Amino acid sequence: MLKSFPPIVRPQTRILIIGSMPGQASLDAQEYYAHPRNQFWRIIFDLFENGRCPTNYADKQAVILKHGLGLWDTLATCRRKGSADAHITCQKPNDFPALFARFPHIHTLLFNGAAAFAFYKRAFGLPSCTFVQLPSTSPAHAARSYEEKKACWQAALARVLCHTNKTV
Repeated sequence: MLKSFPPIVRPQTRILIIGSMPGQASLDAQEYYAHPRNQFWRIIFDLFENGRCPTNYADKQAVILKHGLGLWDTLATCRRKGSADAHITCQKPNDFPALFARFPHIHTLLFNGAAAFAFYKRAFGLPSCTFVQLPSTSPAHAARSYEEKKACWQAALARVLCHTNKTV
């Protein structure tokens, strides 16, 4: 049985980015989005840090939190061969109601790909807050270029951050 990571969140978190389940590279490294071809951190650092390269995982976490963002995965546990979301079985969702009760300032959910959204919706129904399903940053999602993915993420973040007087 595969086990997800704890959330990266703090009381000031307003926007929660939700993946499905860490891939094998992430599980091995014990870091969110650790696969070298996953574009998540590149997008975040391009949008919030002027393209600077992160120095380490602590730096990545600090940037997320500094900008009012958080990270978690829809699934707490599952079985899966390889890293493909399509091979996930025996899934158990994370306890989002408890997380939202503990961090009530979260007002927006950004789903990193269709699988993350589908697993969440199956477990909890449609979110009662603002939410956006974004293109997956996974290397398996090659239907869009990096620039197309970045533009989608930038537009979504700009829309939700404009309500908090921050910019992307």
